[in-house]
Amino acid sequence: MLHFLKANARWVAGGFLLVFFSSFGQTFFISIWGAEIRADYGLSHGGFGAIYMIGTLASAMTLPFLGRIVDRFSVANCAVFVMLMLSAATLLMAFGDGIVVLALTIYMLRLFGQGMMIHVAMTAMGRWYAANRGKAVSMSSTGINVAEAIMPSLFVLLATQMNWRSTWMVACVTLMVVALPVIYLLMKRERMPASRGDADAVVAATRHWTRKEVLRDPLFWASGLGVFAPAFIGTSIFFHQDYLIEFNNWPPELYYRSFALMALTTVSVSLLTGLAVDRWSAVQILPFFMIPLGFGCLLLGSGGQTYTIVVFMVLLGCSYGITTTLFGALWPELYGTQNLGSIRSITIAIMVFLTAAGPGVTGLFIDLGVTFNRQLIVMGLYCLSTIAILTMTSRRFRLRMEADVAKIAPPE
Repeated sequence: MLHFLKANARWVAGGFLLVFFSSFGQTFFISIWGAEIRADYGLSHGGFGAIYMIGTLASAMTLPFLGRIVDRFSVANCAVFVMLMLSAATLLMAFGDGIVVLALTIYMLRLFGQGMMIHVAMTAMGRWYAANRGKAVSMSSTGINVAEAIMPSLFVLLATQMNWRSTWMVACVTLMVVALPVIYLLMKRERMPASRGDADAVVAATRHWTRKEVLRDPLFWASGLGVFAPAFIGTSIFFHQDYLIEFNNWPPELYYRSFALMALTTVSVSLLTGLAVDRWSAVQILPFFMIPLGFGCLLLGSGGQTYTIVVFMVLLGCSYGITTTLFGALWPELYGTQNLGSIRSITIAIMVFLTAAGPGVTGLFIDLGVTFNRQLIVMGLYCLSTIAILTMTSRRFRLRMEADVAKIAPPE
């Protein structure tokens, strides 16, 4: 791992920083100013939630079209464009006025922050690496965990010295003065993947699918039954965290302190998953990644004892750690790298859509009298039930990849 990092520090650091600075468009950062936004714009919780959902859904609908740029332009140029647009969104948040402008701001923050920053980073890692793709993806993806640990407390501290809109000006300056030039310099030289050994034979032989071909592939949708579920489940859990604390009579201090444990677990498991992907392959790990999330949902749904919080955060950290690395490596392994930007834009759009739908759907069931704890039990059972489907799908994927290798193997 250290040898790899020494030889590839510039590219991995560029991916890490892209993921890190995506935090300005992530829910955990925007929600810091939820009360101030509602007060300034005269919105209720429901009103702001509706605008947030509309903006997120609109960004999900845009991603499949905008995400193609990573296949047509250099990573560095795409990164500059996305950071300029994200900077413009932070300026709108700092100076904007009116509901329409707020909706546009949320749309841009979600599209260029949560969506395109991570899309560019993960597409680059998937395209630039083959034998060490797992390491590259896992190291880059930890940027969001570091941001979750640093950004909220840092900007809350800034808010004690200035008004909330001024903190968004700080975000804009940070993107323009720090993030943009540093990331451009790190990523302006493209890296060519240096495949070697049998571990890369299948990767090198996988044909380059088009997006239309992927969307017509039954195995893609079969794997999606598991692959896309964490976006819905994880967002729903954090959206209803106040409900869970009150319903289960948990001490809020313990709940929020346990986030550090989750972040530590996520980073550790992400790096271990990167090593595992390079040792075996993403498709071989695919059947197992839903196990910690399934048991975590069952445990959280059972409620009761306060130790549940700690154990759940560890299980959720395991799930997030596996998921972030696995998804970065899976698509190029299965569908090649030539159209990776277009393919990944579809998968990210689906995930963003589910992050928007999760809180709304689960909230509707709560209003209908179905407690969130009961819903978590159903989610946990669903996660565990997908293991059989993912096992079958993984086997079919491997057989297809082996057939691709056989087609191009030289005659003996």
